Amino acid sequence: MTETSSDLFDQAIERYKAGEPVADLIPVFKQICDRAPKNSAAQTCLAWLYLLEDRPNSALKAAQRAVKLNGNDPQARVNLAIAMLEAGKTGVRNHVETAAQVLATVPELRDDVQKSLADGLERRPNWASLMRVQHWLFE
Repeated sequence: MTETSSDLFDQAIERYKAGEPVADLIPVFKQICDRAPKNSAAQTCLAWLYLLEDRPNSALKAAQRAVKLNGNDPQARVNLAIAMLEAGKTGVRNHVETAAQVLATVPELRDDVQKSLADGLERRPNWASLMRVQHWLFE
């Protein structure tokens, strides 16, 4: 029996939560994205992993795909904003404002994004771009 993209995604998320090295998970998420190119959640995760590995240009491409697939996903917008800051791109404000609007209306997503940002700072302490976006969204 072959695993579906959804099964692989769920397993990869569990591996991430278990603390598996990000570098080991990037190829897994790339495979998921190749199998299911319209899976915005997988693209969002791939962008996040690239950001954690300090690969802003790769993160930028994955985050752009994620936002194109689901422009209302605040985590995709946050990832794109961070990637843009890291890559020295302009236009960050639009993505932060869009994420803030969604977060203001859906409290569950606000909690998820806050947890994600906290996780990012645990895995990559003193991450200046993440802290800037976090400040803009929550302070």
